Amino acid sequence: MSSAPPPGVTVFLTGLSGAGKSTIADALVAGLEADGRPVTVLDGDVVRTHLSSELDFSRAHRDLNIRRIGFVAGEVVKHGGTVVVAAIAPYEAAREEARALVERHGRFLLVHLSTPLEVCEGRDVKGLYARARAGEIPGFTGIDDPYEVPEHADLVIDTSVTPLAESVARIRAAIDRAPARLT
Repeated sequence: MSSAPPPGVTVFLTGLSGAGKSTIADALVAGLEADGRPVTVLDGDVVRTHLSSELDFSRAHRDLNIRRIGFVAGEVVKHGGTVVVAAIAPYEAAREEARALVERHGRFLLVHLSTPLEVCEGRDVKGLYARARAGEIPGFTGIDDPYEVPEHADLVIDTSVTPLAESVARIRAAIDRAPARLT
């Protein structure tokens, strides 16, 4: 008789563009994989290209994109997998829906990268904030569309004051102590 796999976990990194989601995701994944733990990465930009390319940036479509991410993460977690999500996910209700989709099968750890807007703008290698401020990108999160600060973050990290290695260590410690809340 085989036993069920241990509960999987999703680490959901959320924050403004430039908050450090992809940087932390890359370092976190490298560490987990070095420990022999396979990881599925759901990066917001990649998901937009391959899974949600027909969606625009309206609130309804942003929410649908996050629901899709939550569904895919839940399916991986159901089989004991580890998922790292890096997505702006600006709206609380959509993040909580993603949490519910994952927690049916395993653990969900919401990590809010609370890096201040000014710091995110200073890191903006693509020039998106400048274009948004110039009116070229309407509905840009943090400029003319809101980012709703998570009410139920499991961990809050400001990457402007917390070094990368410490950020990753805090997330790894939270993964190890995150309880399974199966519904």
